[in-house]
Amino acid sequence: MDIDKVRNLTDNELYTELASQRRHLYDLRFQLATRQLDDHSQLTQTRRSIARILTVMTERDLDERAVVKAVPVPQTRRRTRAAAATGKGVKE
Repeated sequence: MDIDKVRNLTDNELYTELASQRRHLYDLRFQLATRQLDDHSQLTQTRRSIARILTVMTERDLDERAVVKAVPVPQTRRRTRAAAATGKGVKE
């Protein structure tokens, strides 16, 4: 993402984009570890995009830790140990 595009984003869009880019970097690292990543330059591009976003957030005096509050984490359903052993049931 170009720095001009990042500067045109609103504060909430910056938080969302930062969370999205960090998740993308996580996925790329996972692909690298499992030898599924073909284009290694994506790692560098994603890290630089994160750096650009953080730079703009610093210029605006925004707190990057607020990303956790801005982006809700989806709840997953977990199976209990007994259910996992028998292959039945889901704990909500």
